[in-house]
Amino acid sequence: MTLERWLDSADRVLIAAGAGLSAAAGYDYADGARFAELFPALHRKGLWNRYQLIGLPLPPRLLWGYLSVHVDDIRFGAAPNPVYARLREMAGERDHFVVTSNVDGLFARNGFASERVWTPQGDYGRYQCETPCTRETWPSRPIVSAALESCDASTGETSAVPSCPRCGGEVFLNVHKGPEYVPDHYEPAGRRLREWLGDGVLVIEIGAGYSTPGVIRWPVESLVRGLSGARLVRINRDHAEVPADLEGRALAVRADVAEVLA
Repeated sequence: MTLERWLDSADRVLIAAGAGLSAAAGYDYADGARFAELFPALHRKGLWNRYQLIGLPLPPRLLWGYLSVHVDDIRFGAAPNPVYARLREMAGERDHFVVTSNVDGLFARNGFASERVWTPQGDYGRYQCETPCTRETWPSRPIVSAALESCDASTGETSAVPSCPRCGGEVFLNVHKGPEYVPDHYEPAGRRLREWLGDGVLVIEIGAGYSTPGVIRWPVESLVRGLSGARLVRINRDHAEVPADLEGRALAVRADVAEVLA
């Protein structure tokens, strides 16, 4: 199999991951059954998956009631994930780096060195001022835990709505949802990745479709074009096609990543 041959011959590997990887690992924002289980109050209001909540204006008590359950479920679980753990095994002792649009921290939670994981879209593990009144960001676990502790499952609301430690204004998770996003915490990893990149790198792109192609999919294609001897393996259940100009240097694997890793 070409994937195995390319991997065996690669001295350095860049793993580029989109939402499809975490969905394959069991964190699927489209999972209606899981949504109904975790968010019964929202489900009774006619909502049926987490994708519908992205950007949906909610009253603060309901918003943070939802976020407390959502982030606790997807970001702060302690159990290892078999899909991510297998991916770490695949990387092995090879020189590797990660870039991902996912904000769930699953790479660092499953054996990847955090200093070699760039998350340009942010991380649920931090929060920021919505203004923002400062470039500073803070660990989100304390505010998520407080909101979760006071969350009423019957209404989906919490009484512990957080505020900015600096100005007292509204806060949100430190993720890229608009121009107020503060990316400073993640920029050092981005610089390390740019310094690390070089000719001959094998890029393994996983689960990056067309929802936000400008974050992972298109930059990865440009990267491979610009580096001598670089190769691309695109693992995607629905959108595995690769550009014609990368023929011979790109491999399309139309399959679920869990199956490929197994």
